[in-house]
Amino acid sequence: METLEITVSGTVQGVFFRKHTRDEALRLGLSGLVSNQPDGTVFIQVTGEKEPLQLFLSWCQTGPPRAKVTAVRVNQAPLRLYNDFQILR
Repeated sequence: METLEITVSGTVQGVFFRKHTRDEALRLGLSGLVSNQPDGTVFIQVTGEKEPLQLFLSWCQTGPPRAKVTAVRVNQAPLRLYNDFQILR
């Protein structure tokens, strides 16, 4: 188990990125949170096993159909256990 912090840049707000992020994370058995940031990026903190996390990172490179991802920054974070995957407002 590990926790990653991911910042996604581009056209990622107003395109249902958070909802699709939650759907994809739950599909892969991951937990964590996602939120829009004031600078127009989306922040994701996600916990899970290595293989599902790699699949999730690949998904983040394109995101949902209306998104236009220009950059994905990933940092290792201290392990944080979540019960589910939350969309923060």
